[in-house]
Amino acid sequence: MNGNRSLVTTFNDAFENNALVNVDVVICPPALYLSAFSTQAFALGGQDVSHLDNGAHTGDLSADMLSELGCTYAIVGHSERRDDHGESNSLVAKKAKKSIASGLTPIICVGESLDIRESGQVESFIGEQLDALVDGLTVEELSKSVLAYEPVWAIGTGKTASPEQAQDVHEFIRGYFAKVDAELAQGLRILYGGSVKADNAKTLFAQQDVDGGLIGGASLKTEDFISICQAAN
Repeated sequence: MNGNRSLVTTFNDAFENNALVNVDVVICPPALYLSAFSTQAFALGGQDVSHLDNGAHTGDLSADMLSELGCTYAIVGHSERRDDHGESNSLVAKKAKKSIASGLTPIICVGESLDIRESGQVESFIGEQLDALVDGLTVEELSKSVLAYEPVWAIGTGKTASPEQAQDVHEFIRGYFAKVDAELAQGLRILYGGSVKADNAKTLFAQQDVDGGLIGGASLKTEDFISICQAAN
């Protein structure tokens, strides 16, 4: 819940002058500003999407509505949605399924709190989040998804998982899906989202199983965000 029309204009201008040819960039602004982006330099996505069809669901946004506004992606299950709105693992899976059925690529977020990490339950906790996806989606549907690992304790706190910590969890996630389908696991994009900044992006992205970033606060500063994109580039 950040940004305004001035920031949209800044992004449009900045990306017009910074071509990125070897990296996929997706901007997920508040839905009010989706139609204000004019540049073709990046794709657009929703910060959330309903698992329901159009109808009497006040305040929700359907996958069809997002598609009509030019979105090709939708974030589902972000930790703030899980915490602020009580979204369950099964609901996240339903949102991902609805996104795929409507032609959107879901960016499915998983991750743990500091309490879970300190108690040594990271893999079991994330495993439950992944179980719901495997229960609700086919292998074909999962292959049309993007995963994002976001350690909740490293979001907006200034703390960042070390490259080794990030790699460990990414490796676990890929290994989990390898048990489901080897080809799926090999092709799955797994992003890291936890205080990624211009000065640590290159090291994080260099990890074997880290395929990119889900950028939060640093995405509000165009120079920093473009530097992160260039690190991926």
